[in-house]
Amino acid sequence: MVSLLASATEIVCALGMGECLVARSHECDWPEWVRQLPTVSAPTFDVSGTSAEIDREVRRRVEAGEPLYRLDAAEIEALGAEILFAQEHCEVCAVTPGDLSRAGCATPGAQVMALTAGTLEGIFLGMERVAAALGVPERGQALVAAEQARLQRVRERCAERTAPTVVVLEWADPIFAMGNWGPELVEAANGQLLLGRKGEHSQAIPWEQVLEADPEVLVVAPCGYDLARAAQELPLLTARPGWNGLRAVQRGRVAIADGNRYFNRSGMTVVETAEILAEMLHGVVVAGQTEGRHWRWLCA
Repeated sequence: MVSLLASATEIVCALGMGECLVARSHECDWPEWVRQLPTVSAPTFDVSGTSAEIDREVRRRVEAGEPLYRLDAAEIEALGAEILFAQEHCEVCAVTPGDLSRAGCATPGAQVMALTAGTLEGIFLGMERVAAALGVPERGQALVAAEQARLQRVRERCAERTAPTVVVLEWADPIFAMGNWGPELVEAANGQLLLGRKGEHSQAIPWEQVLEADPEVLVVAPCGYDLARAAQELPLLTARPGWNGLRAVQRGRVAIADGNRYFNRSGMTVVETAEILAEMLHGVVVAGQTEGRHWRWLCA
């Protein structure tokens, strides 16, 4: 198997089938040992630029029909993988079946399995699909049951708490409010999400909408950025007009989080993201403290 999707890599390993992986994408980083596998993808442009520069280049390439990812078709073919994992939920977030086809990677002998996950139900269904494709359907059912039970514990631990208003930003320039399965995670942690809708792609919004929402808690978790890189985005927000007037800022309730591994990834960390939110919103530690490891307060 070749996984070109970080969440698929996590699911395969959680099913106890990690030894079947022969290569990975440049974004596959968990479990830690998968970093030893050959990397067969890379971005086609410099991703070290500013948020605005990255956004402009992504939009330009999408409009021009240019690829966002470079694939090593020769290496993939040489590895002889029977299954290639990709995604078809978003044309930007990770390698799609179209990318594989254009690069000549969709060989007749390989099955391309594309996951799609705009909701928690879709993510759990993806886990079962992967398990079925690997011939271990019972493991998939057990994995989903365990994750759903874990999510229910979050709900139960937070249910009696007062639900604060929340805005989660997944990009800083332009502003994107979290969508897809994110609203369900905020709901599970008993928060009132003010911007972003369940099952819908996030879209660029005016900064004024954040000011109007004026949440009690503001979470900054940029897509694809770890905690250190997310922290570098803060000047883009703190320099905006009205920043200091936000309730979350005045009350010291601005959180910076690892968006790459948690808030933006549709794999084995979605429930852990709900646990992170429980700790952010209510101080409830469900399965071990996450503050300082996966997120921190701006004032800390």
